Amino acid sequence: MSDLLRAFDAHLHIVDPNHPLIENNGFMPDPFTVGDYRSRISSLEDHGIDIAGGAVVSGSFQGFDQGYLVEALQALGPNYVGVTQLPPGTSDGVIRSLDDAGIKALRFNVARGGSATLDELEDFAQRVHDLVGWHSELYIDARTIDEDLAARIAGLPAVSIDHLGMHSEGLPTLLRLVERGVKVKATGFGRVDLDPAEVVRRIVDTDPSALMVGTDLPSTRAARPFADADFDLIRETLTPEEASAVFWDNAVAFYLRS
Repeated sequence: MSDLLRAFDAHLHIVDPNHPLIENNGFMPDPFTVGDYRSRISSLEDHGIDIAGGAVVSGSFQGFDQGYLVEALQALGPNYVGVTQLPPGTSDGVIRSLDDAGIKALRFNVARGGSATLDELEDFAQRVHDLVGWHSELYIDARTIDEDLAARIAGLPAVSIDHLGMHSEGLPTLLRLVERGVKVKATGFGRVDLDPAEVVRRIVDTDPSALMVGTDLPSTRAARPFADADFDLIRETLTPEEASAVFWDNAVAFYLRS
């Protein structure tokens, strides 16, 4: 293990059929359990990568269910955290109990029609950060971010954007947000319309601490699922020192802060 590049999988999904699932836009995912996840990532060792932690992200098809997420974190261990979806009216007590269970971020699924309005998003993101230190994560197409929305996103206390912003036309906006402290996940290469190597390089050149990697497993609704070669591409684009930060240090600082 000592010669492997340690990695924090900053974006994965667990789909447990023993917990509630909600059809979203006519889609219902196949099961993808903790056992399935562990089996799938085992091949990354052949590529010199050791997944040593990660973030389990709630999908649109899981609504506000927390049971599957708490159970998954218990099974995966202490280097894994949860990214959940919650209604804005969730009480402080519930948020604190979820924090104790290992949930460390709040997700807003803008791309698939999240439940919060923009004003609610800002207020809720600020409240959970003040209360338990959570950051917020946005699933959003960067092409849809106008100047007003960009200012609102940059004004959040801590925030990341999924899947490299999804489209090459949104890259200038994404880079301006990176300049203002927004983090970005290099994930979902099978669902984006851009050159991942180019975008990875430009984000790291803009802010070496901004980029994190993730498998996006099981890659629901993507044109193609995660491939081990996606991580190879990221490593080939970066220097060894940059790769160490992008694969581990940046995400650990963001998710596992003390």
